Amino acid sequence: MHPPCVTKAIVLRSWPFGESDKIVSFLTEDHGKVTGIAKGAKRSRKRFVNTLEPFSLVNLSFQDRPHSTLAFVHACDLIRAFKGLTVSLEKIAHASYLMEVTDGLAGEREENRLLFEHLREGLIFIEDRGTSLPFLTFFELKLLKLSGYQPMLEHCRRCGKNWAPDLQAKWRFSPRDGGILCESCSTFRKEAVPLSREALYVLAELQKANSILARHLSFLPSVLKEGRSALLRFIQFQLNKELKSAPFLETFSFA
Repeated sequence: MHPPCVTKAIVLRSWPFGESDKIVSFLTEDHGKVTGIAKGAKRSRKRFVNTLEPFSLVNLSFQDRPHSTLAFVHACDLIRAFKGLTVSLEKIAHASYLMEVTDGLAGEREENRLLFEHLREGLIFIEDRGTSLPFLTFFELKLLKLSGYQPMLEHCRRCGKNWAPDLQAKWRFSPRDGGILCESCSTFRKEAVPLSREALYVLAELQKANSILARHLSFLPSVLKEGRSALLRFIQFQLNKELKSAPFLETFSFA
């Protein structure tokens, strides 16, 4: 049996297993996504107290088991509980969405420290600054880039035509092609959705941004919603399923 691994990790989700155990999925700093079994976690008053809740940032000690895809979770030491995320339904909803979409796009045991840091920074942003449509769109675009699914937003995915010079051209976004299509090329994709130049510009700018805190990033909410709608279609196409937490976000209005 391999020696235990110790790494920082964020609890993505957990569920009961048997009478006293839990299965827990973590996004780790050094080992990608790790799913393990925490023996006695439902009854433990010492090893796992308040450390296996979603959003928790922990020091995780785990050990791989022979002939099993589930690791053995030795212990978790709490680093940050993100209690500020639970003070409002809006923050809970958006933090839950971040967890679900990251869980879906992260590969099991695919080391990706930048992905871990992106999720951690996203949770910190929501806890400290609250939610916003620009932040949510920026988070999704950077997540797609870090997980290897970055959509093509600069030019047509089929013919290579650039969208910027032609002011009269019509564009569509194709989840199947992973990017935008010009009017001619979009005839091959009935499921492609129209995308205005304004929404395309917003997505392209946010995709190039290094931080959501950049001062020049100011967009109309209606344009952001249009761009994010296309982006959500793309994400769910990649996951081959609907995100359970996504519809609930639509009940919140952004300033």
